[in-house]
Amino acid sequence: MMAGERRKITVGLVFGGRSAEHEVSRASAANILRALNPDRYEVVLIGIAKDGRWRICDAGNGAGSGTAALAIPDNAPQIALIPGGGGSCVWCDSDQPRGSAVTRFDVVFPILHGPNGEDGTLQGALELADVPFVGSAVTGSAIAMDKDVAKRLMRDAGLPVVPFIAATSLSPIDYAAAVAALGTSDLFVKPANMGSSVGVSRARSREEFAASCALAFRYDHKILVEQAVSEAREIECSVLEEPDGHIHASQLGEIVPASQHGFYSYQAKYIDADGAALLIPAALSPQQALRLQELAVEVFRLLGCAGLARIDFFVKDDDMFVNELNTLPGFTSISMYPKLWEASGLSQTDLMDRLIAHAFARHARRRALSSE
Repeated sequence: MMAGERRKITVGLVFGGRSAEHEVSRASAANILRALNPDRYEVVLIGIAKDGRWRICDAGNGAGSGTAALAIPDNAPQIALIPGGGGSCVWCDSDQPRGSAVTRFDVVFPILHGPNGEDGTLQGALELADVPFVGSAVTGSAIAMDKDVAKRLMRDAGLPVVPFIAATSLSPIDYAAAVAALGTSDLFVKPANMGSSVGVSRARSREEFAASCALAFRYDHKILVEQAVSEAREIECSVLEEPDGHIHASQLGEIVPASQHGFYSYQAKYIDADGAALLIPAALSPQQALRLQELAVEVFRLLGCAGLARIDFFVKDDDMFVNELNTLPGFTSISMYPKLWEASGLSQTDLMDRLIAHAFARHARRRALSSE
């Protein structure tokens, strides 16, 4: 390094994971890699394979040429994060000097969606490793991931949520009981701990309800059954926390699913190029927009989140309902979180800088508390 030259920050970009959102995570990681300023950051790609192994992937990995998703080669070297190691990792492969240090991260950018990544499990490992990381910590991640717990907290705080009930594989519910509890025969069924609309379906009959429950139980032992809000608009808001704790809400965007999908399903999001239109800014009155932005910040604080989140709403006439909060929202080329910040005047490169700066500041506060 030349005299006076600033050392690059080493970012561990962690992606993949063991959830059904593995492919979405790889696509998000490719977009984040392109957005990280190469003059400021040295990026180490850590792909978590579907078997849970952590592998160092080629730092080029095609991202610079516009690849849609980063790859996790089966033969990539396996590593492990050292508890209390301040971001240090060691080799795990037999053909490497086993146990020897391989790299050290200054900060980790986890971009895993769904269970085993967005639910507090990875965040706990990173806290034990004593390394700064982007996004919510254990509590906020775990609460927001469990839609049942999150909605109970919002409901008890007086925030508007669609009526819902929860069921488990050990205590299932039949269609008649669900209709009686929710007061409608038009229902949505979804896994309690999943994102990207994986396992979500609509049920308007006993047969559809049974099939919807079977689908949702493929992804989680607990499911959520919600009252459908017919003809509701799907509005989304991105939230960003500054290093000093100040919280911003972005412009609002609207998701308009294509008629053949009926709602914003996984197919509409990621498979069908014409599956939905993204309208930014959403056509709302100033009063509606302000109220939704206020609700987004309120939900973010209530659920104990940090760094970033995307909050999704249903809007019908003057009624507004909080649908859910995503602590690690998609960062693909079509994802609303970065698009809403771009529309609000913040480029993806600047957004990366803000998120990483927050990670360092939060970690410094946490270490200061632990040293007292």
